[in-house]
Amino acid sequence: MKTFRTHVIKSAVLAATLSLAAPLVMAQNIAVVNGKPVPKARFDAMMTQILKQGQQAKTPDLEAKVKEELVLREIFVQEAEKKGIAQTADYKTQMEFARQSILIQGLFADFQAKSKDSEADLRAEYDKIKAQNGDKEYRARHILVEKEEDAKALIAQLKAGAKFEDLAKKNSKDPGSAENGGDLDWAAPGNYVPEFSEAMAKLEKGKFTETPVKSQFGYHIIKLEDTRATQFPPYDEVKVQLQQRNAQAKLAKYRDDLKAKAKTDFKFSAPAAN
Repeated sequence: MKTFRTHVIKSAVLAATLSLAAPLVMAQNIAVVNGKPVPKARFDAMMTQILKQGQQAKTPDLEAKVKEELVLREIFVQEAEKKGIAQTADYKTQMEFARQSILIQGLFADFQAKSKDSEADLRAEYDKIKAQNGDKEYRARHILVEKEEDAKALIAQLKAGAKFEDLAKKNSKDPGSAENGGDLDWAAPGNYVPEFSEAMAKLEKGKFTETPVKSQFGYHIIKLEDTRATQFPPYDEVKVQLQQRNAQAKLAKYRDDLKAKAKTDFKFSAPAAN
């Protein structure tokens, strides 16, 4: 009798323990597929990746879709493994490419995390760019031609009373401004090649260059429409762009440095000219 009662008690205790353990197991897994658990840690990792992209907010609907996706993946993966896909040469090659990509992404992310600009660095960069732009902006027009004699002939027409805008539309080889009568809009001198900006800065308002200005693009006739104080955006408006630009420049240098230090018999192609 005592043995029977002991057995009953043990069975009751075991049942109670299992009933308590079941919710704990389910809390650690989002599902069980063919006896194999889909861990909640996998769900948490995927949610983190999705939320990092910033395209979706965490909602019950999103969580349900992610769970469904993970369970479907487990079903398909189990079937692929059953068919021996993991042993094929193609699978192994793709896995190696994936491994390399993940490592490279991690390497670059680690570098960028450790090489962020300080507030002082960004302020200094902002001040440098602002100084380079100067305190004056110019609104100019130009006519670009290939030959010096063509530029001289157009200057003669301007002196005879021809409209600058009309000649630019008809003769300028600059596709970005010809249709607008040669109008280059407001810009700092540093936006132009030195020969152009130097000639432009010497002009009086409403005047044009009476000698063709030669640059790497051809021969210019430049007319100064007006000048104004530089319209430079406040630091807070461009801070993010500065961070992104500097991060890209640092990463590019890091990549180039690693490439230069590597010992290899491979001959890299020369970078394309800008």
